[in-house]
Amino acid sequence: MKDALVVGIDEVGRGPIAGPVAVCVCAIDPLRYKRMQWKGLTDSKKMTPKARLAWYKEAQILKEKELVSSEVIFCSNTIIDKKGISFAIKYCIAHGIKKLSLDPAKTTILLDGSLRAPKEFNNQKTIIKGDQKEKIISLASVIAKVTRDRLMVRLHKKYPEYNWAQNKGYGTKEHYRAIKKNGLTPLHRKTFLNNEK
Repeated sequence: MKDALVVGIDEVGRGPIAGPVAVCVCAIDPLRYKRMQWKGLTDSKKMTPKARLAWYKEAQILKEKELVSSEVIFCSNTIIDKKGISFAIKYCIAHGIKKLSLDPAKTTILLDGSLRAPKEFNNQKTIIKGDQKEKIISLASVIAKVTRDRLMVRLHKKYPEYNWAQNKGYGTKEHYRAIKKNGLTPLHRKTFLNNEK
């Protein structure tokens, strides 16, 4: 890839009561970014599972061809409980950027919502609903969501009572009932639990 890069960053799993948070950092050459066809790509939460998977597969092909580079970083429920979700997300962003060896002087970073990159990246922009407005953030959103969802499906096999294959660790009524019946797992975020459920 060329030195000048456009980077999209998004997180998935801020709100669940179990499992890690995930951040994807996704980089592309600016000219390629403008020329690419991004049909059907938007905020991962607004896409069907089939459409998400199609774009996830496309992202893997682009990565294999070295047209896009991406990293997904997880931060565990243990760290979330000890240091908070904001710390966990900042950790993921910093480590994702480090893994891609991004040069602050040659990188434009676009982030969704209220996310921020490390301060040495002067050329960064936080965009409300960025996962709908900037396709590189949308792509990061899709990669992060599919990767985290797959992890939760694998973890479901270890703890099937909580139905993480369906709820992905979010605090559904069924999930809270399972906690009441079976207790907590080592993967639950104790600081996120609502005792009123």
